[in-house]
Amino acid sequence: MNTATLLSQLFDPLQDALLSLGAIGTIAWIVLKILAIAVPVILAVAFYVVWERKLIGWMHARHGPMYVGMGVLQAFADVFKLLFKEVIHPSAAHRVLYVLAPMIALVPAFAAWAVVPFDAKLVLSNANAGLLYLLAMTSMGVYGVIVAGWASNSKYAFLGAMRASAQMISYEIAMGFAIVGVLIAAGSLNLSDIVMAQSGDAGFLEWFWLPLLPLFVVYFVSGVAETNRAPFDVVEGESEIVAGHMVEYSGSQFALFFLAEYANMLLISFLTATFFMGGWLSPIPAAWIPGVPLLSTVLGDGWWWLFAKVFFFASCFIWFRATFPRYRYDQIMRLGWKVFIPLTLAWICATALMAYYGVFEVGA
Repeated sequence: MNTATLLSQLFDPLQDALLSLGAIGTIAWIVLKILAIAVPVILAVAFYVVWERKLIGWMHARHGPMYVGMGVLQAFADVFKLLFKEVIHPSAAHRVLYVLAPMIALVPAFAAWAVVPFDAKLVLSNANAGLLYLLAMTSMGVYGVIVAGWASNSKYAFLGAMRASAQMISYEIAMGFAIVGVLIAAGSLNLSDIVMAQSGDAGFLEWFWLPLLPLFVVYFVSGVAETNRAPFDVVEGESEIVAGHMVEYSGSQFALFFLAEYANMLLISFLTATFFMGGWLSPIPAAWIPGVPLLSTVLGDGWWWLFAKVFFFASCFIWFRATFPRYRYDQIMRLGWKVFIPLTLAWICATALMAYYGVFEVGA
């Protein structure tokens, strides 16, 4: 019995009971589905922060967090500290937009998870146009950055917001073009279909990372840049513009920006694994998997493979931060516009030719 079947048996009676209550039950079921995504993402962000501090600590030959719950609960201590801090509003700020900006940044970061498949049939919304929905949601995060910088009524925050938005838009174009290559190869806008288009008898050699290698590299590096992470973190560089668009925010409002950033990092990791690394598909060819019941289940396709791939990509974000020096802003813009965008356009043409001559089994 797979995970999707087990969950279906557990929650189908609950769904039927709630929907029988009419409009109130329907609303309650929608809220439960939203919480089923939001709560795990929030917990994942909390432990991701702990893992970041521990991994960077080990790279720097130090311990990292080790006292609050042996370091595991350090993120929760930080959350309570931020929640109980005083929220200070600048006197000349635009009050409504100043308060709304963190929510504008956070909501798209969480809404995009609705179409992310975790396993076969284990997805909140298996929308046929899931890829278009994903592009729409991930494109809206920049508005929170712009509004935060403008509403703060601070030259430093506004300048940081302009730099952040220019950087995000530049690399979002390259990410969009990379996804077009995936669309051509898979022949579908449905994320589950994109994963299944990478299935085959050759295991990991069937995945899109091999024929779409330049797009794979561009997509992940652009994801690092779009989330304003090192070495592309000039928006929040201590020696640059104080703390970018968030400089006037404190307490729980700052925590929302922080949560949105890390949720986007996890989202990029999931999408990279889904688009190029086979999602929940096993890297081992089916012919090599022995017929032993437990072993065949572990080595076969499943959500654990997806989470292992996501863990690797999420750790790469941390590795880059601990390793590479920060780029200058002109270098970041040149890389996005003069290298990544022409490269993705050229490889889209190459992908179209590969699809035309049958390199991919389009829609398989």
